[in-house]
Amino acid sequence: MDSRTFRNAMGTFATGITIITTEIDGEVSGMTANAFMSVSLDPKLVLISIDKKAKMLEKIQKTKKYGISILSSDQLQESMNFAGQIKEKIDVDFDRVGDMPVLKGALLNLSCNLADIHEAGDHILFIGEVMEMKINEGDPLLYFGGKYRNLVMNESLAH
Repeated sequence: MDSRTFRNAMGTFATGITIITTEIDGEVSGMTANAFMSVSLDPKLVLISIDKKAKMLEKIQKTKKYGISILSSDQLQESMNFAGQIKEKIDVDFDRVGDMPVLKGALLNLSCNLADIHEAGDHILFIGEVMEMKINEGDPLLYFGGKYRNLVMNESLAH
């Protein structure tokens, strides 16, 4: 199978959207990612997967810490911005959780210290220990079939 077919097949798994952030010398860098998962409750660990060609890779390797913001349904523009899909620069409202910059208004903000790194094909897996978090109310921004989506609750399934 070719890479495009595999990518399309993996797109049948609906995911939330995250913005991964870190800071070097007062300059915040970020990227959009949907490769995120919880790994462990004790210790509290999460995993992100970053392409070896991504600019964020060396920044996280250098800082050894990062923020994760799980986006709400009204943060489509932020997702597109950090994915490089918007050419003009937009103003981004950052907050801080612990010592990490995170997106204001996200459903969840995490501050992580790098716990482990694993090479996996053309990506690097970063396992982070969650140091602090902030939870907000709202609905998630989703990604499915190569498109952004919003959550619609079907009442017949909500039992």
